[in-house]
Amino acid sequence: MQSEVFWPYFAGAAITLAGVWALRGEVSSARGPDRIAFLGPLLFAMPMAVFGAEHFASAKTIMRLVPSWMPGPLFWTYFVGVALIAGALSISMKQKAGWSAPLVALMLFLFVVLMHLPNVVSDPKDRIAWAVLFRDLSFSGGALALAGTAAHGWPTATKKIAIRTGQIFIAVTTIVFGVEQLLHPDFVPGVPLEKLTPAWIPGRILWCYLAGVVFIAAGACLLVNRKTRLAATSLGVIVMLLVLFVYVPLWGANLFDIENGFNYFADTLMFCGAALLLAQAMPKETPSHV
Repeated sequence: MQSEVFWPYFAGAAITLAGVWALRGEVSSARGPDRIAFLGPLLFAMPMAVFGAEHFASAKTIMRLVPSWMPGPLFWTYFVGVALIAGALSISMKQKAGWSAPLVALMLFLFVVLMHLPNVVSDPKDRIAWAVLFRDLSFSGGALALAGTAAHGWPTATKKIAIRTGQIFIAVTTIVFGVEQLLHPDFVPGVPLEKLTPAWIPGRILWCYLAGVVFIAAGACLLVNRKTRLAATSLGVIVMLLVLFVYVPLWGANLFDIENGFNYFADTLMFCGAALLLAQAMPKETPSHV
């Protein structure tokens, strides 16, 4: 197996095992929808480790994404790789997540501002550039939501601002992705990038329309701040179903093709993790009594 394939798989497997170990005590205590939401840190961290390993295994390719005005592109490639792996380990193991989560959120937001926004400005009609921008914005939002719950030394007002900002990032992204999926149902659902959904995926168009409707509804609830815990959890569940029924088969058909298999799986899994991190940060809704 080539190193470009082995190391992302190794990193993803290692963080998954670490995260499962860290979550072992929460499985029995979680109730109802919280049994899904508690998976957020693991599902968010595992793709981070995969992408971090790729920064080392495919450094010469990834360094081309560094803006031309920044000196030392190879240094920044390795630096981001270290940051992603360190952040993944911290978040999955729930160790010093109050430090790592805001730093990860800041790094991902800088990706949006320094790399993706210039691409959008240079070609506003490129829907893939927009999708990549909103994808990383939602990832930043998930990390902000985690920061608001894990940073115990922060003032209450600061925590609320972090969580609400992450909520808006994910809400806007989700609505945009939902509209994209209804307009372009032939393309992969979840994070709507340039890959067409293979014809052999059962119900491929149905998955796209279903996800589009749920995304718009969940995103609207998050944006107006109504039923937010239910909305974020529902978003996480539908994305998890997309991972299981669309992206796992897609990955299986391209096991040794990281770019066309594992990366799509990891992208969508991280979006799922971001939604579930937000669900954990949302207030629990107490049933009303008549």
